[in-house]
Amino acid sequence: MDQNIIPFDLHRMFLGEQPLLFYAEILVRTLIIYIYTLLMIRWIGGRGIAQLSMVEFVLVIALGSAVGDAMFYPEVPLLVAMLVITVVISANKLLDLLLLRSDRAKDLIDGRPVELVRDGRLVHEGLNACDMGPAEIRGLLREAGIRNLGQVQHAYLESSGKLSIFRRPHARPGLPLLPPDGVFPSQDRPAPLRDPALAPGGLACCLTCGATARAATVLPDGVCEFCSSTQWIAPAKEEREPE
Repeated sequence: MDQNIIPFDLHRMFLGEQPLLFYAEILVRTLIIYIYTLLMIRWIGGRGIAQLSMVEFVLVIALGSAVGDAMFYPEVPLLVAMLVITVVISANKLLDLLLLRSDRAKDLIDGRPVELVRDGRLVHEGLNACDMGPAEIRGLLREAGIRNLGQVQHAYLESSGKLSIFRRPHARPGLPLLPPDGVFPSQDRPAPLRDPALAPGGLACCLTCGATARAATVLPDGVCEFCSSTQWIAPAKEEREPE
């Protein structure tokens, strides 16, 4: 530790080594950078603010240092900071135009939608591509009001990070999503099915991916053709979709 530093020196902690007039300069610098950045952001337009795509995420990171440092570091000239802000936002504007005109560039930079649910079952290839676990996608589906996977025909994770869900016109039996895991300890995992005669409607549901199959063909220890799981439960009953 520097011997010249006095621990708990309130003057140093709160005011530092700068003259008091420098705080007035900070006020002016902050207002200048804030207004200039606001004008640059306004130039980007509503699309850049409405969603945080990969390009906008990089923009936020790049602007954070350029804007923040110029506000209170006396050795950072304002014109230098404004030049950095202008270059960063101009590059973002050019990328925006490129994304609007080229689907190939958009797929390359923002990425493509990934299928997570197909025909009432989880698509593990899609989950692995997005580094998502089954519990996470089940939670997202519950947030959308889905009670069981049989209600879902397709679900896609868009490049914006949002989940697009296409419901079946008529829901069918599927993997129950309610109650959420861990809410009721006694119901954390539904009782496994072993006897085909006890399967409601003669159907069994894969506990891992939600695929449904004829109970007589998979019980008691049949392997799921989609995820190789050997655990089967009773599917949730289909429910009438709201009009």
